[in-house]
Amino acid sequence: MNRLNIEQGSSRHSAYDLRNPNADLIERHTLAVIVDNEAGVLARVIGLFSGRGYNIESLTVAEIDHTGHTSRITIVTTGTPAVIEQIKAQLGRIVPVHEVHDLTVEGPSVERELALFKVSGDGEKRVEALRLADIFRASVVDSTLKNFTFEITGSSEKIDAFADLMRPLGLTEMARTGIAALARG
Repeated sequence: MNRLNIEQGSSRHSAYDLRNPNADLIERHTLAVIVDNEAGVLARVIGLFSGRGYNIESLTVAEIDHTGHTSRITIVTTGTPAVIEQIKAQLGRIVPVHEVHDLTVEGPSVERELALFKVSGDGEKRVEALRLADIFRASVVDSTLKNFTFEITGSSEKIDAFADLMRPLGLTEMARTGIAALARG
């Protein structure tokens, strides 16, 4: 083996390659952030993500304490472990943020999402859409002679699967809430 071949192969399995082999793994994390319910807080949190090029896969916000004027922001994001740690640290430094919880690492959690689907069709497609909705435990929340609107709650994977089955049956519109999550126990 000549020197060129040794050098080309050394970057993969060299004892001198000190990079962490897990450093490039992209992970999905669900963060729960408790904040003051006041104008501009959400913009500051979102600004942290957009300013640093971090991705948000899902975002939900709602007031959780009317008397204490606090809200819960649930963010699903992806990144390397170092990026996730950086996001948590930077969120914790924003003044109206009270708590930052990484539900992914703190233990088991429950995640659910709500979605509405408008499906247009008639005849067999209409019957098939109703049959599949029953299997997925989706509720009909509106019906006309040409459309059904289904409501479904569950994991993101369940909602994705339902959408995939409804597309060929006449899915015309979809709205999703994003993930709501709580730690178990």
